[in-house]
Amino acid sequence: MDGLERLCKRKSKMMSYIRKLIFLILAVCAVTAQGQTQSNEPHIGYLYPGGGRQGTVITITAGGQVLRGVTNVYISGKGVHGSVVKYIRPTRNIQREQRELLQERMKEIRDQRLSEMSGGSSNSYSIARRLSERKAKEKAEAAKKKDDAEKKEEVKLPDHPLLFGLEDKSIRELAHISNVLFFPRTKLQMNRQLAETVLIEIVIDPDAEAGERELRLGTKTALTNPVVFQVGALPEVLELEPNNKEAYQELPTLLRVPNLPKGKAYEPPVLFNGQIMPGDVDRFRFRGRRGQKLVIEAHARSLIPYLADAVPGWFQATLALYDAVGKELAFADDYRFNPDPVLFYEVPRDAEYELEIRDSIYRGREDFVYRIAVSERPFITQAFPLGGKEGVKTEALVSGWNLPKTSLPLDTKAGGDCIRHAAYSTGNKVSNSISYAVDTLPECTETETNDTVVSAQNIAMPKIINGRIGRPGDVDVFRLSGRAGDEVVAEVYGRRLNSPLDSLLRLTDASGKVLEWNDDHVLKESHLHTNMMGLLTHHADSYVMAKLPTNGTYYVHLSDTQNHGGDAYGYRLRITAPRNDFALRVTPSNISMPAGGIVPISVYALRKDGFDGEIEVVLKDASAGFKLNGGLIPAGRDSVRMTLTAPANTPGRPVAVQLEGRVRIGGRTVSHPVFGADDV
Repeated sequence: MDGLERLCKRKSKMMSYIRKLIFLILAVCAVTAQGQTQSNEPHIGYLYPGGGRQGTVITITAGGQVLRGVTNVYISGKGVHGSVVKYIRPTRNIQREQRELLQERMKEIRDQRLSEMSGGSSNSYSIARRLSERKAKEKAEAAKKKDDAEKKEEVKLPDHPLLFGLEDKSIRELAHISNVLFFPRTKLQMNRQLAETVLIEIVIDPDAEAGERELRLGTKTALTNPVVFQVGALPEVLELEPNNKEAYQELPTLLRVPNLPKGKAYEPPVLFNGQIMPGDVDRFRFRGRRGQKLVIEAHARSLIPYLADAVPGWFQATLALYDAVGKELAFADDYRFNPDPVLFYEVPRDAEYELEIRDSIYRGREDFVYRIAVSERPFITQAFPLGGKEGVKTEALVSGWNLPKTSLPLDTKAGGDCIRHAAYSTGNKVSNSISYAVDTLPECTETETNDTVVSAQNIAMPKIINGRIGRPGDVDVFRLSGRAGDEVVAEVYGRRLNSPLDSLLRLTDASGKVLEWNDDHVLKESHLHTNMMGLLTHHADSYVMAKLPTNGTYYVHLSDTQNHGGDAYGYRLRITAPRNDFALRVTPSNISMPAGGIVPISVYALRKDGFDGEIEVVLKDASAGFKLNGGLIPAGRDSVRMTLTAPANTPGRPVAVQLEGRVRIGGRTVSHPVFGADDV
């Protein structure tokens, strides 16, 4: 696809598949009312937990706004199904009568759990029972003194997600409810964007493919935004407060019982789910075995990429590992340029360890959702080369933790995306995926030493060079010949392929004069960033295009802006004449409209190598009855407003509509799909 990336690289293979199919989703219904305005669209702010294990049935909470009337759950891919259980309106203050009723019900359930644990004969249970009976008697006597005429209408339990299935809660879960509802750490201001909740039952088939899915909720007239739902293979645990200072501290007074058995430490592999509230610090205890090479991987930004009113605009998680006496053994607040941290730890001896997660500046809210996997998962930390030529068998040499092999085959078949993903799969263990690029141009490998113009590596255009900035301070220099008036493009693919390289490109002539240079290449429309990499905040890959002034020899210099380097600092460097290409995005990614209705959409052109021709936008499959008006992006323009008209008769369910852009370049027709995007 001529070097244009099609997707945000952080999406899994499953997410990439869905993005290629669902470019524009419309909830089209046979109604006469006009489509809802954007402010009245249902919106999901978070899912908790943010995923589940293969072969399980779980209940999750979707928090957001305008969720009343949600009836359907749409999940991408196969093997995962959802249904709405209950809508819960915003929970405000719990009235005194409700609090007393809830405490009484929780005490009854607690006593039942204790009786089940002790067989009805435990001394600790008997003591607790006598104390409970005495308090009940005192309470009854006090109640008798009240005037019977002051009887109040029937009191109901508060409507809260934590109270769903109350009768089946364990003592530990009752303590969690008590801690959250009766003894909150911090008084929270109501956030209307997250105040409404919907309980959803998720059924995950045993053979459901692991990875990220898109989950949407639907009302009769609208769809929500897509949110990430992860499918995994590890046993899962939900956090139970209080777990702030140590993983299993003493329970609150409400549920304190002498000699209550202490919770056991978890055995890896295990995945911990939780939410960070303001000032919150969560800890989990697990038992490590000597020789285990643990990969402790947090998922936070990958679940909720963007928080609209938080600074920074995502949950900045930190991980710390402690031994049994509280000594810090390891700490991470990121993984290279990724805000989601990863810890690597080889266990020195059999012992219990505590894992801590918090926000780096102690923020928190319901949508600060996390998942932490603790396992001996295969994890690739570096690969080379970072791609290959289309149709040529290619293997990448890899290294990392718990890897079964040192090489990984790359799929270079024709017809796929420019940027693709590969991972190891051994039994039920799947490694993290690496990103790599596939192109049609001739390729070669960088050869050292090529640190100066004297020892520069000769390159004949067009060429893609697979190389590394192999050590701190390394500079790779490439020599090429050109004629006056020739245009030359040099482009780095590094950060887009998960390389830590922060590239710097310089194009010089034979005398050493710098003709063009670039550090970070950012695409803009006025003040708005329209870079293809979505929420990647550091556009570290470099790009230069220049017209050569004279016949002669020229040099392309590639280095790291911070003088870093190492085996992981791989890159693909394209040195060619301009290729004249483009990519297209449409916003919004989903629209609610009535049958026969007309809605405006915006289509953005991300132009490549100076291409400024007109682009025709068409409906790829017009059989669905939709019509596109104004489908032409004029020459030199980067965006245009178009209108989409729905057919008079619709199926009354979400419909996927695919747009395509077409241009004539060099006597041939070049077409690319239009991908759905959202302005955040």
